[in-house]
Amino acid sequence: MGKNHFWLKCPQCGHRFLYKGLVTACPRCSHAWLDVEYDYDALAPRLRQLLESRPFTSMWRYRELLPVLHDENIVTMGEGGTPLLHSQHLGMMLGHPYIYVKDERQGPTGSFKDRQASLAISLMKENGITEGVLASTGNVAISYSAYSALAGIKLWAFVTSTVPADKMREVALYGTEVIKVTATYDQTKEVAARFAQHKGLYLDRGIRAFASRQSMKTIAYEIAEQLGWRAPDWYIQAVSGGLGPVGVWQGFEELYRMGLIPNLPKLASIQVTGCAPMVHSFRKGLAEVEPVLNPQTLIATVATGNPGPAYPFLRRVVLEHGGAFEEVTDEEAFRAMRVMARMEGLSMEPAAAMAFAGLFKLIQKGIIRKDEIVVVNCSGHTFPVEKHLLDEEWVHSLELPSEMVAEPGPAVLKEEGLLASLERLDDRVRSVAIIDDEPDAVRLLRRIIQAKGGYQIYEAYDGRQGLQLIREKRPDLVLLDLMMPGMDGFAVLTAMKEDPQIATIPVIVITAKDLTAQERRWLSGKVESLLQKGSYMDLDALDALVGELSTAVG
Repeated sequence: MGKNHFWLKCPQCGHRFLYKGLVTACPRCSHAWLDVEYDYDALAPRLRQLLESRPFTSMWRYRELLPVLHDENIVTMGEGGTPLLHSQHLGMMLGHPYIYVKDERQGPTGSFKDRQASLAISLMKENGITEGVLASTGNVAISYSAYSALAGIKLWAFVTSTVPADKMREVALYGTEVIKVTATYDQTKEVAARFAQHKGLYLDRGIRAFASRQSMKTIAYEIAEQLGWRAPDWYIQAVSGGLGPVGVWQGFEELYRMGLIPNLPKLASIQVTGCAPMVHSFRKGLAEVEPVLNPQTLIATVATGNPGPAYPFLRRVVLEHGGAFEEVTDEEAFRAMRVMARMEGLSMEPAAAMAFAGLFKLIQKGIIRKDEIVVVNCSGHTFPVEKHLLDEEWVHSLELPSEMVAEPGPAVLKEEGLLASLERLDDRVRSVAIIDDEPDAVRLLRRIIQAKGGYQIYEAYDGRQGLQLIREKRPDLVLLDLMMPGMDGFAVLTAMKEDPQIATIPVIVITAKDLTAQERRWLSGKVESLLQKGSYMDLDALDALVGELSTAVG
């Protein structure tokens, strides 16, 4: 069997020593955060060649860069090797064509924590540990319990009382002793630590354990390979304690150090408004995190009030390399969860959906450019116990901003979202004709309109067919692309206005071009409004996609 070797280095005092067995702190200064280093000079020229002969089915294909001494101690169930999905529908809706989803739902227990559990339990096995303790908000306990069962290790899981009961039952199913603590997650961690000390048991230290961070860097390795050996321009992940982006950053750094990728990404860490200590501390310019003592969120898995060492690490990365800390509300996460399910067929848990809600915000703010490659971590699968997602009281209590554009003057062409236009024309519109030469654009518009209500939808893919369709079907509304080969939208609109049978049908023009002042003056008074391609992602569109707009305004 294989034999590995690596070094531990203390970032505080610089002490570097060869790893020979379990160690939790620097032997020279007792600092509790140790980094792992490998023989990068030897690995760099041969790593890609090694990978070519290995299947893309597990994170252990990067064996030489993972800190287990002997292969026989590896505890694996095929974690890692997850797909990188090109989010085409979402990209079209947002006007950003290079959005990718790292689908970590495909792990053995359905979350990216399976990587952490595999490496952590492997090290426990290698060091002869037969019983351990950890604190969790849900997913870590499930992953560790599954891998502990496989390794024959007894586990004590301390979980907060806000963890859904079904998740607790799944943890117990693996044989783990479940201790429910009615307290915050940070207090629960303290209880678990005291218990481990009292019983003389091994305590999993989360982000402070090098195994946890090392496991997460395999996400970066896979993304780099899947993008053709480069890093994305942005890596986005929802965070609680911050382990994920910390480990992913270290993975990209290692690849960059070995000359295997030409760039480093910008990191965006997304937190929930009711528990966003990193976001608020960064905005205040604080070097150390200001803890949230009383988290207020329905998304229990991210309710870490004190992320500890993750914040200064991620703050440094953002200040030196660019990036963002952003917060989203519970409602914004739930909305994103439904958008992703209905637009891309990706069902995910609310904590994962926070990352996509953050993506929406960063794009709306203009922080992420249209030409940038973005990878969003979809960190966990939908769990059926999230009953509040379908609770009617929650749906009815959701308040949507209603920003109506003022009526234009005689020479002004109004620009507004598609759903805002439909809402304003709602009493008149029961059938819609979509005329556009891009099938993907037609499909996206159809899905948005169908999500809004029960409209009859007609489609045509060039101007001549579209004009004939309008004359035959007499739709209540026409969505008309201006830039089409042959008979363009301007010609269609001219023909409509010259035909008294169809001249009064409302038209919303759609264009990807920047209209000249003369074109705008010509269109003004002839059309209801202008819809810019790539700007479908307004709040109206998002809420229509999740089927809530009619309820909220009704």
